[in-house]
Amino acid sequence: MEILDVYDIHRVPTGRTFVRGTKPENGYYLVAQVIVFNTKGQMLIQQRQANKVGWPNRWDVSAGGSVQAGETSQQAAQRELKEELGLSVDFTGVRPHVCSTFAEGFTDVYIVNRDVSISQLTLQTEEVQAVRWADREDVLQMIEKGEFIPYYAGWIAYLFDTHEQYGSFRRAGY
Repeated sequence: MEILDVYDIHRVPTGRTFVRGTKPENGYYLVAQVIVFNTKGQMLIQQRQANKVGWPNRWDVSAGGSVQAGETSQQAAQRELKEELGLSVDFTGVRPHVCSTFAEGFTDVYIVNRDVSISQLTLQTEEVQAVRWADREDVLQMIEKGEFIPYYAGWIAYLFDTHEQYGSFRRAGY
């Protein structure tokens, strides 16, 4: 059983917790996602196991999960990436690439730009059945066919377009 912190609308922990799989009462929870891109601009994607409660057999971004009680999103990103793919990345002092919201909470998205050999990954068999590299069109087609979690096409495009930068605009001299 996983225990998660409850956050207020401003993303401040309330001091209350709830059990994953239930809805937080009068609040929200936090999710951390890690998306790995290689130097070819491809995204490392994972196929969820058939017995997963949410989106079984569908493809998803590289790794992610709920931030556990007392954990920071950086710690959760590091933990999830290690658990699901066996990939060690230190997120200490790293800000999320982007933060988004969903009905029940917030998502911190961390981008890792690194060439990773799929053969050297250690998949968490309870969660992940396969991984592969995919370009933007592959992911968008998979979403259209119902093979990928149904992210908005614009969201996927944004991730592909901005994976090598922080922020939403360029400032002269920076």
